[in-house]
Amino acid sequence: MSISQRMMIPSNTTVNIIYSSLKNPLFNLLPENKNPNNIVNIIYSSLKKDNTQLACLQNNIKGLLSHLGTNEISRVLLRCQSDPISALTFFNWVKNDLGLKPSTQNYCHLVHILAWSKEFKQAMKFLTEFVRLVKYSSHSEDVFRSLVSCCEDCNWDPIIYDMLIKAHVKEGMIREGFMTFMKIVEVGYVPSVIACNCLLNGLLKMNCIQQCWQVYVEMGRIGIHPNSYTFNILTHIFCQDGDVNKVNDFLEKMEEEGFEPDIVTYNTLISCYCRKGRLNDAFYLYRIMYRRGVLPDLVSYTALMNGLCKEGKVREAHQLLHQMVHRGLNPDIVSFNTLICGYCKEGMMHESRSLLHEMIGSGICPNNVTCRVLVEGYSKEGRILLALNLVVELERFHVPISWDIYEYLIVSICEEDRPFAAKSIVERISMRGYLPGVEIYNKLIQSLCRSDGAADAILVKAKMVHRNLKPNFITYKALICCLCRINKSREAESLMQEMLQSGMLPDAEICRALVHVYCKERDVGKAESLLEFFAKKFQIFDAESYNILVKFFSEVVDATKLIELQDRMLKVGFAPNNLTFKHMICVLWKAKALQEEKTSC
Repeated sequence: MSISQRMMIPSNTTVNIIYSSLKNPLFNLLPENKNPNNIVNIIYSSLKKDNTQLACLQNNIKGLLSHLGTNEISRVLLRCQSDPISALTFFNWVKNDLGLKPSTQNYCHLVHILAWSKEFKQAMKFLTEFVRLVKYSSHSEDVFRSLVSCCEDCNWDPIIYDMLIKAHVKEGMIREGFMTFMKIVEVGYVPSVIACNCLLNGLLKMNCIQQCWQVYVEMGRIGIHPNSYTFNILTHIFCQDGDVNKVNDFLEKMEEEGFEPDIVTYNTLISCYCRKGRLNDAFYLYRIMYRRGVLPDLVSYTALMNGLCKEGKVREAHQLLHQMVHRGLNPDIVSFNTLICGYCKEGMMHESRSLLHEMIGSGICPNNVTCRVLVEGYSKEGRILLALNLVVELERFHVPISWDIYEYLIVSICEEDRPFAAKSIVERISMRGYLPGVEIYNKLIQSLCRSDGAADAILVKAKMVHRNLKPNFITYKALICCLCRINKSREAESLMQEMLQSGMLPDAEICRALVHVYCKERDVGKAESLLEFFAKKFQIFDAESYNILVKFFSEVVDATKLIELQDRMLKVGFAPNNLTFKHMICVLWKAKALQEEKTSC
């Protein structure tokens, strides 16, 4: 039974569609180059003579081109089955020169012709293109069924279905690739082990563990013999699955199948054991490798060093590096970075610095990971200036330092409240083309504001605006709170107005800062108005701001005004809390004491 019969597709349906043509006898009265019935013959004759004549032919049959539809394109392709170059030339002419959109049927006929003619590279190219078009089309289409339905019309090679699985995986359509595999198996075709490996690898990357095992089971059921690559993928799947205890059973089965674990298998397992913290098992495999004639490579040693570093055994990992060198392997950037990261994690910055110099001495240039790990290591130890010195030293060695490392330094220095040092770095690297973002400007402004450097912070904001960067809420909040703290209420008010005009809303902390500065200036009327404004306009009922005002009346011992204030604030929506009552009791007590003192006098 043929594949199309298995899929219940009538064998003559497609043929009838393809070979149906215009039957109007009046067309035969027209000249040959104007008769729509002759369009296929004219194009095919031109292709037989010379493929380069299609451009000239385009001008000669302009009136017929509107009759070149899906069926006519397929008919020309089918006539070119023994000449794949002509078929390819014609297809590209239709698609690129005429600007016509080939149909599903056209693509299927072309890829069958190319695969049958052993033009596998071109067949894969157009099959992938077809799969991509289906992927982004508005209506779903079953590529596999379309290819099967066209098998009855032309010569075809079963390898096309292997290609289809690979095309789906290549385009990231792993689910579709899996479904195609199942359909292929269902109709009785046996995919190659290479196609199965490609699918397994795609499924593994997408963490589709269950589907991986389904493919493996189907492979065994229909007699596809796995190879070493298959078993290495399955080893990865075991490790991804998390059930490390099953690995030994799997290795035994692998050996029963006649496959010896290779370096890839061992490295996969060693990496897995190290990730799981099972260093004893990892080193057992490392020793077994020598007995079985498989020499550990850089990947093996780096995985073991990484496992040791995670356990805090950095010195042992360093010894393993020396052991690797003695056995003729040169450490690479990953090996050095693994150890440097381990030393930094343990706070052993002197050792990591020495290793960096050893690395440079070996002719290996530090990369972004190396620099980042060292800078972060110094920063975590509270030695940010040493991190800065390291960066300057690396620059002298012409080691490229990425902007994100500089930004990390700038942020760390700002957090240590050294804003002028951070500002100096920004200015220096800006000369090399660095453009600070809003976040970096805000860190500078916040650091300056914490040091009460409002004037310098405002200059930074001005530079920010000059570079077409819009200040955000963080910018305004830092500046307003700082200005209030240094008793510059007018400047703070001006900035709050600017913030409101930009569509940003204040918060309770801004309200608190403004109330506090007004009370310090003894302008309690303005403080009360602000509280009322924030409550009505922004629904901010900040008890702490309210208590600042209550405390002011408590300190001046004005019980009457305090009670009047309490009544007004209750109407606005402010509810007193424990601290409010404490201040009120305190002022009443002081007022009573004063009254008694006056009476006694």
